Amino acid sequence: MKNRILAGLLALILGTFGVHRFYLNDVGGGIFFLILLFISVRISFPISFILGLIEAVKLFNMSNAEFDKKYNRGKHAKDVRHRPGSHRNIREVKERPKRRKSFFPKKNPFKKSALEKFENYDFKGAISDYRKALDISPDDPELHFQIAKAYSLTEDKELAFRHLDTAVRYGLKKPEKIDTDEDLAFIRIQPQYEAFKANGYEIPAKAIGPEKKDLLDEDLLLAQLKKLSELKKKGLLNNKEYEIEKKKLMELKR
Repeated sequence: MKNRILAGLLALILGTFGVHRFYLNDVGGGIFFLILLFISVRISFPISFILGLIEAVKLFNMSNAEFDKKYNRGKHAKDVRHRPGSHRNIREVKERPKRRKSFFPKKNPFKKSALEKFENYDFKGAISDYRKALDISPDDPELHFQIAKAYSLTEDKELAFRHLDTAVRYGLKKPEKIDTDEDLAFIRIQPQYEAFKANGYEIPAKAIGPEKKDLLDEDLLLAQLKKLSELKKKGLLNNKEYEIEKKKLMELKR
């Protein structure tokens, strides 16, 4: 069995004479180096010495697996044949490419901004950014868990429960952390929490009531009503048109 480090040292120290080639059982290569040495002496230029240095660098930079494959072929084949549970031949092992994991998650800049706002106690701002992040990654259980914490801290129990439920359904790691996370303390004191926990941290049927509109949607509705009122004051809408548009907005709310 040949040693890569020893071969590299031989190439570095005695590479001029091709000793490393003879050591690696490459007799033809060793003779080639001797011929180069003879030519080098005749032309007074160390061709064989330079080539020996180059091969020394290659040997030192070569991996052990690559060295064994190239210069310890018998050992390489034996290891493959006698590997436990392996019945493939050497050619199959050589030709099969290594499978690389290729996982490219979607970039979601709102996750970072939401976390920064959350840590700075800007919970409404965090909720706004978490909702934008969920538009990009709606099946991310950690996002649902984080926004649930923000809703808990703003004492919006309905939305907090719903996002915790969604987080668990999407495969939240260690859902039992809902029992200990300090940001969810408000949720744990709610009367429906025990039923929620007993149901595997999922909302039991009809336990929490109808889905609540998000507070940001309520703010949007108020802004639209205010805009309608301003258009009416400016005379751009008459009373009838104002009532029609207002009715439309209220129907959308429902």
